[in-house]
Amino acid sequence: MCKPVPWPSGQAEVCKTSYGGSNPPGTSSGVLSLKGTMIGTTSDLRVGAIVRYEGELYEVLEVEHRTPGNKPGFYQVKMRNLSNGRLLENKFLSGTPIEFARLEHRPHQFLYRDGTLYVFMDTETYEQIPVEERLLGGAERFLVEGQTVNLVFHEGQVVMVELPPHVNLRVVQTEPAVRGNTVTTAMKPAVLETGATIQVPLFVDEGDIVRVDTRTGEYVERVKE
Repeated sequence: MCKPVPWPSGQAEVCKTSYGGSNPPGTSSGVLSLKGTMIGTTSDLRVGAIVRYEGELYEVLEVEHRTPGNKPGFYQVKMRNLSNGRLLENKFLSGTPIEFARLEHRPHQFLYRDGTLYVFMDTETYEQIPVEERLLGGAERFLVEGQTVNLVFHEGQVVMVELPPHVNLRVVQTEPAVRGNTVTTAMKPAVLETGATIQVPLFVDEGDIVRVDTRTGEYVERVKE
């Protein structure tokens, strides 16, 4: 059951329900719901969550809860604007209501790039969808043709592209490998097949396939073919 209540950005409802699906985890019953969003609090903030702040959508990049002595606790949050890619850091007092976007994740296959547009195909309907480069948020660094990713929709519009946590990519340029060197602390730059440059151990050679963490852009391990 839901009960209408006033809310600064529109009509909201208090619903006896809990978050599910793509909504933020950890939210208790009795949350507020808005068209296209769900209202939680600062305790529901998680890295990767999409929130509406001052009328725009942001991806949460970092969250830190601080309790400075006798002063009220607050959350230090770093966010990325999904429209223009700008970074924003803000403080939210503990318990502050937060609008979380209702999201839908759909698998799509990356087909090709056309200028600043990246064209994806719905793996179920075969519909092709062009996505502006600014919405990829850096995901294009590890994107290859034929790769399956999730397009994230909010109110029917693509708001971001979600890569798998790890991808395997081939090294196309790096300094010659040092034979017998298996130390992973000494690193060197390597260019991947996507054009991205990452740091890899000295034993990695051109032609090798490496696993990359798409969230940090860091080398994970060398992969055998």
